[in-house]
Amino acid sequence: MKKQPLAYRMRPKKIEDVIGQQHLIGEGQLLRRMVDVGQLSSMILYGPPGIGKTSIASSIAGSTGTPSKILNAVVHNKKDMEIAVEEAKMHGQLILILDEVHRLDKGKQDFLLPYLENGLLILIGATTANPFHSINPAIRSRCQIFELEPLTVDDIKQALQRALLDSDNGYGNEEVSISDEAITHLAKACGGDVRSALNGLELAILSTFPDEFGVKTISLKTAETCIQKKSFQHDKDGDAHYDVLSAFQKSIRGSDVNAALHYLARLIEAGDLISINRRLLVIAYEDIGLANPQAGPRTLSAIEASERLGFPEARIPLANAVIELCLSPKSNSAYKALDQALADIRSGHIGEVPKHLKDTHYKGAIELGRGIDYKYPHDYEHGWVKQQYLPTKLKEAHYYEPKRTGKFEQALAEVYERLNK
Repeated sequence: MKKQPLAYRMRPKKIEDVIGQQHLIGEGQLLRRMVDVGQLSSMILYGPPGIGKTSIASSIAGSTGTPSKILNAVVHNKKDMEIAVEEAKMHGQLILILDEVHRLDKGKQDFLLPYLENGLLILIGATTANPFHSINPAIRSRCQIFELEPLTVDDIKQALQRALLDSDNGYGNEEVSISDEAITHLAKACGGDVRSALNGLELAILSTFPDEFGVKTISLKTAETCIQKKSFQHDKDGDAHYDVLSAFQKSIRGSDVNAALHYLARLIEAGDLISINRRLLVIAYEDIGLANPQAGPRTLSAIEASERLGFPEARIPLANAVIELCLSPKSNSAYKALDQALADIRSGHIGEVPKHLKDTHYKGAIELGRGIDYKYPHDYEHGWVKQQYLPTKLKEAHYYEPKRTGKFEQALAEVYERLNK
């Protein structure tokens, strides 16, 4: 009986065996050209778990014939890396495949850098985290960065079929009959994680008794019990999480109800109520703003209800809030106006507070000329009187540019324009 898991046994040995990622390893693509000419440089492969980062790294080593060693930046220590360097010296060069490369601490980085510089080690780092956010610039600047794309259902079905036919590493020597529905379910339910799909297939085969003819029949029902369903890859601390949050806000801003509900569902499946609620409150004031001022308080009310209810019932007030925000008129005029004012201040355009606006609640203020000639608006018809409020240096500044996307701000715009005439 083979001891290693099927997913491990089915790792590609050559670059031609890699499934998917044709934008990297297809004919004429950069990574493929590097392998074909045998001129490798250090690189970082990043993307969701289970899509073949370590497999591609291993296949690169296999295709070039360069000795390789797989380590993990978390599990293995500096001593393990020293052993890798000694092996590299013995062979003349070594491909160091380093999982979780974003977790490489400073001591290990400092040790590796000279060997990356002189080419003794070729680093192939694998990570689920965006390297531009998570990897030390000293390492990153010495590496080509390649982003792996999620595998399609057809890609994963191809991997499953290959495992069923492979006599050396798969189940080609066994009589296995598996329905198309079962194969499709494994390919879809894994959420793009080919490792999970292969594990599910292996469990289905190992847990099924052969019939009187020695055939193991895998039905859809068997497949359903042998794989833990994954709707999608979602790591609350990972780069993909922020991509979903970004798409969530942009869908609401773009008034696309169906897209917003899709991304809300993904965030709910990830169980991240805190991020959902924080983002909704930001949206209510950043994107809807003065076009529908009641959206803010109503969103806050929905947030408080969701926090009291918890999942799964929290989805109900959240759905109400998302649909209202999507279909509300949009305005960012308020915070944009404030940003303009902040930009003036941060660039040194401040000026002196006009004397007639300065505080007079202390003895001697009048002697200093504070508050003199201030006109109290309530003493005038309509509660308004023309006078200078901005510092003289900025008295012609205009920050607020009203929008007319909602009735409320349209009314504000008319008042604003009348006051500025």
